[in-house]
Amino acid sequence: MERFFKKAATPLVGTQGQETNRKRTRLDPNSNFEVPSDPGLRPPISNYDPNDHDFVRRQYLLAGPRQPMLQDFPQTLFGDKQRRFNKAWYNQYPYWLEYSMQKDAAYCLCCYLFKAENREGGGDAFTSVGFKNWKSKKSLDEHVGGLNSAHNIAVSKCQNLMKQEQSIQTVLEGQSKRSQNAYRLRLTATVDCIRFILRQGLAFRGNDESEGSSNRGNFLELLRFLADHNVMIEGVVLQNAPSNMKLVAPEIQKDIIAAASVETTNKIMEELGDELFSVLVDESRDVSGKEQMAVILRFVNKQGSIVERFLAVVHVKETTSLSLKAALEELFCKHKLSFSRLRGQGYDGASNMRGEFNGLKALLLKENSSAYYVHCFAHQLQLVLVAVAEKHKRIATLFNTISTAQNTVTASCQRRDKLRDERAAEIKKALVEGDISSGTG
Repeated sequence: MERFFKKAATPLVGTQGQETNRKRTRLDPNSNFEVPSDPGLRPPISNYDPNDHDFVRRQYLLAGPRQPMLQDFPQTLFGDKQRRFNKAWYNQYPYWLEYSMQKDAAYCLCCYLFKAENREGGGDAFTSVGFKNWKSKKSLDEHVGGLNSAHNIAVSKCQNLMKQEQSIQTVLEGQSKRSQNAYRLRLTATVDCIRFILRQGLAFRGNDESEGSSNRGNFLELLRFLADHNVMIEGVVLQNAPSNMKLVAPEIQKDIIAAASVETTNKIMEELGDELFSVLVDESRDVSGKEQMAVILRFVNKQGSIVERFLAVVHVKETTSLSLKAALEELFCKHKLSFSRLRGQGYDGASNMRGEFNGLKALLLKENSSAYYVHCFAHQLQLVLVAVAEKHKRIATLFNTISTAQNTVTASCQRRDKLRDERAAEIKKALVEGDISSGTG
């Protein structure tokens, strides 16, 4: 979270030990704001700059309440009975009820975002301290309260903030029908360009995106290509668009990319439904030196076919089995998946993954004994080939000869050209003699 803020000066402290007014830092617009995954660890809304409050609230509401579907919630002793959080309460209070795995406590998302101070509705139990009285479900109903309770007022404010019609009306207020159509066409062109670049896995930005650049990057060049082949698009994009509404800023690109990511993930979750699934995990270091964990879901779809869907790439600070399990658990919580539905797990042969006692495999088997482990076939094949090559001299000689020949040929452009010419001559001779036939096209 620290990377989204700029360092602020140390606040002055008066002689009475009270902190003087301090200037809150604004969120960095060039960074993606990440909502804390656990409601018990999030900072108060008042910690953010007042100008950022609605933005932060909207991000929390888009992420939705954190409702982890644990197989067994921790138990707490009340009198002579053990009691715990009941996940059935999610269905009764789906819009606002949250659960913190770190603090074993329940929270109210709406009251955290909008509850005014010194109002009724449970004090700080549902906003900062956390509600833990599992023996008294009626406290949840009392928290909701009457029509004008602090909770219902907070819920109403959340709904008003997220009303799409209200947002569009605010943005387009005072504009003519023609301006609205132009904005819609401009936005459609921008989204189409972003979808194409995402599908092809290309980079968005260019080294020089100025007006005089010969190559402004894939996004701007593709938008220019669309404009050159469509008169209507040409009239509303780039230099023909209002200077404050070109829809080409990097921040806007990131917002649309994030929306595409959410829609794609939701589609995967919709396809999975309530079916059982297996998980495939592999971790590797990227070009920036960060450890990344790739997570794939494998399941049988409604047509009876086995499919594999790439779910996410998660940054992990450590590659220990506990760290990987915690990252996987957080990802499952985000998408409301449960380890109880897990029926298989597949990794490589590293000790942190397939360790018999402390590996990720063993940790998940403790959660669910039906999550059978399968060693990745590609890694097994590699190990077999290496072992065979080491035991048989002729096979080892074959691979060494191929490697030496490749290094010898590719080290010189003249050698590659000579090899290419010799190969072309052989093909030409074979065509003339009828040993091979030419293709069509």
